[in-house]
Amino acid sequence: MDRHPSAFPSLQSALHPMAELPAPAGITDPPAASEDPQVHTFLGMPAVISSPPMRRLLALVERVARANAAILITGESGTGKELIARAIHHYSMRCARPWIDLNCAALPELLIESELFGYEKGAFSGALNTKPGMFELAQTGSVFLDEIGDLPPRMQVKLLRVLDGAPYYRLGGTRKISVDARVIAATNQDLEQAMAAGNFRRDLYYRLAQVRVHVPPLRERPEDVRPLARFFLQKQEPRLQLSERAMQALEQYGWPGNVRELRNVVVQAAVTTDGEVIEREYLPLVVQAAPPRPLTLEDLEREMILKVMNDTGGQQQRTADILGISLRTLSRKLKQYQEDGERPQHHSPGS
Repeated sequence: MDRHPSAFPSLQSALHPMAELPAPAGITDPPAASEDPQVHTFLGMPAVISSPPMRRLLALVERVARANAAILITGESGTGKELIARAIHHYSMRCARPWIDLNCAALPELLIESELFGYEKGAFSGALNTKPGMFELAQTGSVFLDEIGDLPPRMQVKLLRVLDGAPYYRLGGTRKISVDARVIAATNQDLEQAMAAGNFRRDLYYRLAQVRVHVPPLRERPEDVRPLARFFLQKQEPRLQLSERAMQALEQYGWPGNVRELRNVVVQAAVTTDGEVIEREYLPLVVQAAPPRPLTLEDLEREMILKVMNDTGGQQQRTADILGISLRTLSRKLKQYQEDGERPQHHSPGS
């Protein structure tokens, strides 16, 4: 049970569990692709949102948080689903009310039922006192159910009834309990496949996924690698620095384990290095051998537009003529880049 902080911390690594840190002395960064990271704190968990995909995700979270709908957060393990859940509660109308969380994969079925719905004294061996469940403790607040895909089938039925507003009994109880708590769930599983295999109830899925939010993996937001690596290094060994070659290797790697894997790699390098600068050679071989991240068509288009804008001194009409696109199209793309936190060095309308 979690009464903030959690007694059952989620296995999900925090998306950006860091405060903004300055660049280490003597280490030169390439030109920044975005504005300075946005620093936030969600229920005591600090976060830095740096990359354009995460900025867009946070903007979406702010919008959907104010509705009272159930929200399903999807994403690979280690991408930061718990942090996004905390952000939803933070921005919601229930932010001053309780936050309770439970990892559905961490407990056996009987314990999950007692944690969610509580029990009466004498309900089973060892039940020496009455214990309220998570939903009662979260009254008028939020309940976060992590790894919802691992919820046993019998618990899926009972959870569905609660989501539909039906009163329920504590284990061993005779009095029905009604609750008002928003449910936020998260999973790293493909629930649609689980439904097709008969392992997850379709009606529960639609009840949980009134709003669906997806957290992108770290490989799709490489702009986050550098600030995260600095943070983990600063936390492990403040006197050390990452060389530019090492940092580039980190940025090129695909990170199948996402932020958790990045943290482990940085900690291992900090422990094994014999100098004050961590060179590329101290990183795992799989990271060293990672090929350069291929550019997408969108990346190439963006680079070309920003380069021509810079070459023309910010003259939009001339830039559009050179690129062979309309001024309206150019303005739309520049507006998108600005929303992503990226601007050409010269940005003023011209003809």
